[in-house]
Order: sequence, then C-alpha cells, then structure tokens
Amino acid sequence: MAVGTFTVLDDTRPEDTSLPAFMVSTSRGFLPRAEPIIELPAEFAPFESLLSRMPIKKLDGTPGLLASGSLGEAVKELPDLTWAVEKYRENLPLQNALYRDYSFLASAYLLEPCHERFVRGEPYGLARDVLPKNIALPISRCAEIAGFKPFMEYAGSYALYNYRLVDPAKGLEYSNLRLIRAFEHGLDPTSSEAGFVLVHVDMVRNSGPLIAGVMSALSACTANDRDGFVQGLEAIVRAMEVVNEVMEKMWGKSKANDYTSFRTFIFGITSQSMFPNGVIYEGVSEEPLSFRGESGANDSIIPLCDNFCQITMPETPLTDILKDFRAYRPGNHREFLEFVNIRSRNINVKEFALAHRDSASAYLRILNQIRDFRWRHWCFTREYILKKTAHPTATGGSPIVTWLPNQLIAVMDAMIRVWDDAEHDLDGCEDIMERTIVQRDTLKKEVDKYVKERAA
Repeated sequence: MAVGTFTVLDDTRPEDTSLPAFMVSTSRGFLPRAEPIIELPAEFAPFESLLSRMPIKKLDGTPGLLASGSLGEAVKELPDLTWAVEKYRENLPLQNALYRDYSFLASAYLLEPCHERFVRGEPYGLARDVLPKNIALPISRCAEIAGFKPFMEYAGSYALYNYRLVDPAKGLEYSNLRLIRAFEHGLDPTSSEAGFVLVHVDMVRNSGPLIAGVMSALSACTANDRDGFVQGLEAIVRAMEVVNEVMEKMWGKSKANDYTSFRTFIFGITSQSMFPNGVIYEGVSEEPLSFRGESGANDSIIPLCDNFCQITMPETPLTDILKDFRAYRPGNHREFLEFVNIRSRNINVKEFALAHRDSASAYLRILNQIRDFRWRHWCFTREYILKKTAHPTATGGSPIVTWLPNQLIAVMDAMIRVWDDAEHDLDGCEDIMERTIVQRDTLKKEVDKYVKERAA
C-alpha cells in the first residue's frame, strides 16, 4: 500500500534477512516483520550463558547473578565478540536480536549498583560510568547495523523485539506470549515485569488496522473523496478503541507495587542523577556518551495519531523532549511518522475533516481516543510511580510530574477548540466533551498538587 512517497508493507517478507526487523505494515503494524529471533548463533554461546544467568530469578526459578550483585564480576569472563557481530552483518533481524541482548547486558551492568541500593531501601546513588570493551564494542556495532542507538530502546530491545510464542500456531494471543530476556522475574509469564512488557506487545499487535485507516484516510483526502475519508477516520477510531481496551489490561497484568523493583534497570543516562557525567564506552569514545532510557513514549501509535490529526504541542522545553524521543525509534517507523506529519499538513487533513459534520465528528472521536490513551498513561504514572517513588525523572529522562500532562492538556485543548468552533452538532460527542472538561480540571489540580509536594 503506497501513498505519496512512503510504502507500507502488506507482505512483510518474513524470510528476507536483508530488510530491517522493523518495517511498517498493515498486517503486523509496528511489530517486527517476523517473530523475534530467540536463539543466537553458536559463536555467541558465552554471551548466551551469561544472559541466562543474569536475571534476579532465572528461567528455572533459582536466583541469578543480579540477585547476588555478581554480574559485574561475571562480565569479566565474557570475550569481545565484535568479530562475530561482523560475521553476521548482512542479517539485519539477527543484528536486532544481538542489539536487544547486548542492551540488556549493558543496562544490567551499569545499573546493578543502583538496584542493590534500591533493595536496601536507599536512594539509587551512582551507577557504573564505564562500559567495558567486551560490551561497548559489540553493542555499538550491532546497534549501528540495526539502526539504533547503543543503549536500550522500547521497540528494538526491551518490549517489541523481546517476546516469543509458546505455540506458533496460536499466534499473538496474550496467553501465548513469553519474554525472551528479563531483569527481574519476567521469565515467569505471571510476573509483573512480564505483564508490563507483554501488554505493550499485545497493544501494538493491534496497530495494523490503525495504520491501514490512516493510509486510507490520507488517500481519500488527497482525492477529495469525502465518503472514503470518513470511512478511514472511522477505521482509526475503531482501531484506537481496541488499543485502549488492551492498555486497560495493565492494571491486572502488572501490579503497581511491583513496578519500581524492575524499573531500575530501564533508566537511561540522559538527565538521570545516577549518571551525572555520562558513560564512557571503552574502545568506542574517549568522551562520555549519554542516551535516553527505555520509555513507552517511544511507541509509534500515539505519535502517528498526533501527526495525522495535526495536533500542535505547546512551545515548551517539555515538547523539546518529545521531539528528542523521535530519534529512539526504528528507522522505518521514524520515516513513516515524518511522512504522515508532512503529508497530513500538505493536504490539510484537519481542515478537510472539520469542513463537514460527519468527518468532524469522527475527527473529534479520534482526538478523544488519543486523550483516553494519554489519560490512562497519566493514571498509570500516578499509581505506579508518583505514589511509589520521589525520583524526579522518568526512565526516558523527562520530568515525571509535568511531561505527560504537557501532551495530554494539548489534546484536551484541541478537542475543546474543535467543539467550540463546530458549526453543527457533532453526533455522539456531548458526553465526550463533558468528560474531557472535567478531566482537564482534575489533571491540572493533580499536577499542581504533585509539584507542590515534591518542591516541599
């Protein structure tokens, strides 16, 4: 399926190892083209052995290296396998798997001291600030080949390339998903770490219809096809309703009281007190490097909706962080989101939508789904993080209290403007707007409360 200059795959060509693991498709959405690679080639046996021993609780249920603070010492036995990375440089999905695994090891190694302090009930303190050559060189190389930064990311590492199927015949049903790598108890499918990651996988497996709806609406808008445009908008609404329903599973699959215990390992370097001077990557750079951490903000679903709907964010430092997050996505995702951004503005999707009652109603209901998603994300942040820890920054390095509200209020304000400017009654939107106005007032009060409490 093609619109303008970007092609969205219908056939994901799962056997083609010359293509990146992540390419946008109508069938698999923002998930990788094929199921993630689980087993590494034989040359990586020492690496695989270390990874299998690393988690706080291993696959067999016994304590691993992170349970006893022994990972730092064990890393010394790992050979530099950069030569093996180079051997398989033409196999891009395998490079993605290597990037995933080396990023797990890098994060665990750097943040192990912080985890030990957390377990003792102490502040995080300082992390390790030197990544040894046997990790720094191979992660830098496989990340470069696969198109990522040499640090843990949401799609290519922690979440979307970190699941396997118990039974391939059963596909991507939640009960059929397991983690490949984990820090804490995530290899147990009933654990909160597993639930946290796998709910995101379950959510993104439903992104194909969203992408198809966006592409259809763009085509119809270009052709001045009002009926086709409305059909595309309605498809986006339906797809986002499913995504939001799946997101609601988080409350049951990942417990709020457990989150902070494995969260330690997904912090980044940028804007974190644990890394005041960055990290030296031995053999890679003589100057310290700094990268943002794993964050659900790197998911492509909501940025796609933002770009399609031409939502304008306020000119604030918080929005600058939002822009910085764009670099922490698979390359094909970045290109697609930018294509939609430019295309939507060039053909003025928003103006075309608001010019007619049916399309204006559908457009407002898309905004409502974006609001619903961001409101849920705020509620998770409040219950899982703000009520559990005083650490001021999120894993990606954004201010934990104010960053999400920056985007959420922008969407609410956009909805109110559409509603106030509408020349016709917009069917089915009265209750939506009442809820939005109440939530906006509630949100502002909650943010003020947390800002004052944390400043005290």
